[in-house]
Amino acid sequence: MSPTLPFDRTQFQPGDRLCVALSGGADSVALLLTFHAQRESLGIGLSAVHVHHGLRGEEADADQRFVEDLCIAHDIPLHLHQASVPQRVSETRASGNAETIEEAARNLRYEIFTNLLTSGHADAVLTAHTLDDQAETVLMKLLRGAWTEGLSAIHPTITLAKGKILRPFLQTRRSEIEAYLTQLNQPWRNDSTNTDTAYTRNRIRRELLPQLRTYNPNLDQTLANMAELAREEETRWQTELNRLLPQLLLPGKPVRGGGRAVSTTPGQSQSEVSIELDRLHTLDPALRRRVLRAAARRLGARLTFDETARLLALCGFRPYPAIGAPTVAARTGSTLHLPSGLRADRSPRELRLYREV
Repeated sequence: MSPTLPFDRTQFQPGDRLCVALSGGADSVALLLTFHAQRESLGIGLSAVHVHHGLRGEEADADQRFVEDLCIAHDIPLHLHQASVPQRVSETRASGNAETIEEAARNLRYEIFTNLLTSGHADAVLTAHTLDDQAETVLMKLLRGAWTEGLSAIHPTITLAKGKILRPFLQTRRSEIEAYLTQLNQPWRNDSTNTDTAYTRNRIRRELLPQLRTYNPNLDQTLANMAELAREEETRWQTELNRLLPQLLLPGKPVRGGGRAVSTTPGQSQSEVSIELDRLHTLDPALRRRVLRAAARRLGARLTFDETARLLALCGFRPYPAIGAPTVAARTGSTLHLPSGLRADRSPRELRLYREV
């Protein structure tokens, strides 16, 4: 039997139809060959999907030909998709929700993966994210000031309405993958943009991480461990929030004599939410902060550290010493304007969050 790379076999069941996201790079080629070698012992069906992003011209065309030849050689069905990242970037810029080239490429890929799952072509799409990718992502998130859920970085499993995205190589080093392919005498494609330090991830990979490894040679594993801890912590917190939020988040506005006035306009129920200040005072600081952020998410907004500190100040709590965060008067009638059209009003008893249209 051909050598294979280790992966968590408990993620898979006999009869699963798996589709490998195949770029032609070392990681995805190794993923495809590993599952091809194990397809009979796992009892799975195997296919691949390749997305041509409309970038890199002839190099991308050559990547597609390589992928096609590889799948033909191993008798693996291949789904080919043509996309235009430049067009998507232009469209998102015009809509006011501009995506970078990296974001647009990723979003297009995952839309295609989701369509494969919803159309019934596969039960799961496998992506070849490695431990190195995890370490780079955690460090990138940390530099950008992510919350704990952001530090959880790349999740091993994403469960969608129909099907899953799985990352079987998330505990595998890139060096192990290249050694495996070399042992098989299996070539792969190198994306020239991976050396372009105009991209943040490439600067982290090629410049920052090598410097940090001089302080901790095991840094990549340390960062991957941090992601796992953050993911488990967030799962625990989400369970607690799911229990508490129905008791804490109040719809509509209070009316004289008791009760609350709630709009019956379709979709209006998520346009505003209120929280009793006395209830907030009973919570510890960590839970209080999470409740405010969860309330904002109900309205489609994500709060930064400074924005959360300003909300806490509006509620009368001592804010965290966020440098540059404007002070807010904690008095009745005060209004706080936050990004994404989110507004917060302070009444004698409540904090009301709503979207300004």
